[in-house]
Amino acid sequence: MLKRSVTLQYTGTILGLVAGTVLLCWVINTTFLEYYYTYNKQNVMLEGFSTIDIESGKGTLEDPDFDVGFETICANSNISILIISSDGSIVRTSVNDVQALKRQFMDVLFRTSEDTSSEILKRTNSYVLEKQVDSRLNSEYLVLWGTLSDGNLILMRSALESIRESAVISNRFLAYIGILAVILSGIISLFASRKIAKPVLELTEISRRMTDLDFNAKYQVKGENEIDQLGEHINQLSETLEKTISKLKSANNELQMDIEKKTQIDEMRKEFLSNVSHELKTPLALIQGYAEGLSECINEDEESRNFYCEVIIDEADKMNQMVKKLLTLNQLEFGNDIVAMERFDMTELIRGLIQSNSILLKQNDITLTFHTDMPMYVWADEFKVEEVMTNFLSNAIHHAEDDRRIDIKYTPMEDYVRISVFNTGKQIPEKDVDRIWIKFYKVDKARTREYGGSGIGLSIVKAIMDSFHRECGVINHADGVEFWFELDTKSR
Repeated sequence: MLKRSVTLQYTGTILGLVAGTVLLCWVINTTFLEYYYTYNKQNVMLEGFSTIDIESGKGTLEDPDFDVGFETICANSNISILIISSDGSIVRTSVNDVQALKRQFMDVLFRTSEDTSSEILKRTNSYVLEKQVDSRLNSEYLVLWGTLSDGNLILMRSALESIRESAVISNRFLAYIGILAVILSGIISLFASRKIAKPVLELTEISRRMTDLDFNAKYQVKGENEIDQLGEHINQLSETLEKTISKLKSANNELQMDIEKKTQIDEMRKEFLSNVSHELKTPLALIQGYAEGLSECINEDEESRNFYCEVIIDEADKMNQMVKKLLTLNQLEFGNDIVAMERFDMTELIRGLIQSNSILLKQNDITLTFHTDMPMYVWADEFKVEEVMTNFLSNAIHHAEDDRRIDIKYTPMEDYVRISVFNTGKQIPEKDVDRIWIKFYKVDKARTREYGGSGIGLSIVKAIMDSFHRECGVINHADGVEFWFELDTKSR
């Protein structure tokens, strides 16, 4: 649980405000309520005196019609009133013990009692308003005495003890109500704060999940208040972040691929230079060696000179063929070579290649079987297909062993045909199956060197088939190896 929970902070704030307000009201009541009551009582007594004075001026003070008004002044304001004439007779009074009130009146007029002290609050020509303290009874009174318009004397008295008691009761009641209000406000504010904090906590959880790049959580907007607007904005932010991160990941992935591709290209460039240097080193060394031998006339007989010249010509021809193949491969890989798609008979092309390689087949004592006499029309670049078949047939001738047999066959499919060239002999190691299509890669370097192979032929085959958007591959069999490629039989 959070140490500074929004719910607790909100509840604590409301409790503090309510408790502070109640305490402030209680302090103000305790300090000023009694003074306010006293001040209000003074105004009431003055208003009562003014009303009675008006009635006396009109001469209706003793009329029955004024009875209700007189009683109202006395009862509602808890004021004792005594009105006497100049000869001492009672004109009006609100108390039964008239003599006691009359004695107090005499004490006020003549200050005959030593147990009473007074404090004049207000003095006019008509009346005197003062606060009297009766030390014998330990009580305080507000007393107004004076002369009415008709010459009669008036005494108005109200006990302040009732005011003080009312203030104490009021303050005690306020304290009880305040405590109850604090408890109720605490309970209500706790539930209210939980209701208010619930969407905030939900938004907090959503934001936490967003920091973990989890954008599935969404805020359910239920209204149009500020929290709902915040939730809607967080939802929009989540969607924007998800799209942005997706784009960044895609861009990063592309960048990583570009870096890997660049690294691969650099490695290929280094490997290419190394391979070309290695492949050219041997024929160049032979050419240089035999050329130096001719120039220094190491062997003067014609047969030796002819041999030297044949070696030089042969090695130069190998270099020439390799350079041509490299140029061809370069054009294919960079798409600079134009692919001329045409329809031709594959059977006729294969027959022509078999005829042109018949001498090699006979010299190597190889039996070649072509499993069809029917024409097979395909769509491709005839010149490039001839290059593919030439490479496959040449490899088969140079690697045929055991039964020394080569089989060429078709495998028709729905809209393409697979052409296979199989030769008996050693299998290609599994670790080399996917690498034989790489430039200059040779499974058996000694064997390849023996027949003048450069390791570029299969790379050219792969590049040609890629330009056709068709597949090629190799399959190991128990008694040999099968190379295959596919060509379209229908125009697409």
